Amino acid sequence: MREADAVEIRGALARLRRATGLPVAFGGLVEPGRRRVRISELSGTATPALSSLAVTSGNGLGGRAVALARPCAVTDYSVSRQISHEYDAPVAAEGLRAVLAVPVVVRRRVRGVLYGALRSAQPLGDRTLGLAVQAARDVEQTLVVREEVGELLAAARPGPDPGPDPASRAVREQVREAHAALRALAPRIADPALRTELLEACALLTAGAAPATGGRLAPREVDVLACVAGGATNAVAAEQLGVTAETVKGYLRSAMRKLGAHTRGQAVVAARRAGWLP
Repeated sequence: MREADAVEIRGALARLRRATGLPVAFGGLVEPGRRRVRISELSGTATPALSSLAVTSGNGLGGRAVALARPCAVTDYSVSRQISHEYDAPVAAEGLRAVLAVPVVVRRRVRGVLYGALRSAQPLGDRTLGLAVQAARDVEQTLVVREEVGELLAAARPGPDPGPDPASRAVREQVREAHAALRALAPRIADPALRTELLEACALLTAGAAPATGGRLAPREVDVLACVAGGATNAVAAEQLGVTAETVKGYLRSAMRKLGAHTRGQAVVAARRAGWLP
């Protein structure tokens, strides 16, 4: 998971440089259980001075961004009175002067920091800072989705089969709820690779079902049936999937026709038997 998060930081730094024209960008994640950021990703640097640098919360520019959970910037790092100067040596070795630091905040917790920098002392400007904040927001959105997926899969992971008792039925219902939530979440993900990864995770939740038979359902038809299986009305399903109620009705009618069902309940039962739903 942390490697995947580091990849997100790396991509955000590349986008930050393209969008702002800043020659240098770097960043990293907050270490688990600690209030410090480990600089692991470098873009445009000329030396290894910043590589693996541990920035403690409250110290330096990045540490200030972590402590305050908000963006910070200085026009000339080495002489700024706004920050402490524990990291002057590596910053000077890289030749950086104007620097900004933007925290990546997920669920009110700082998860990382993105930095951008110039080799000259000059104000970075609101536009540059705004673009840096947007890069951080993009990372935040991806991390939130990844965490939600992990939590849903963890909640849905069945333990040993206890037999046909209430606890067993509760586990099965939990799996079905997680499946519906994951399918509803997928369309909100802009990253195609992450969306594919999530849908593959959904498939794991139906791995124990019979192989899919009969008419092939479209992905959106499965999404609608998953919502209906969880007790959602057309209006609620539409809200969860980000479409209109009429669109939900259309997908539901199409799925019922393919499954040979005459009611919503029959469609859900048929989809489960066919292996489309858990």
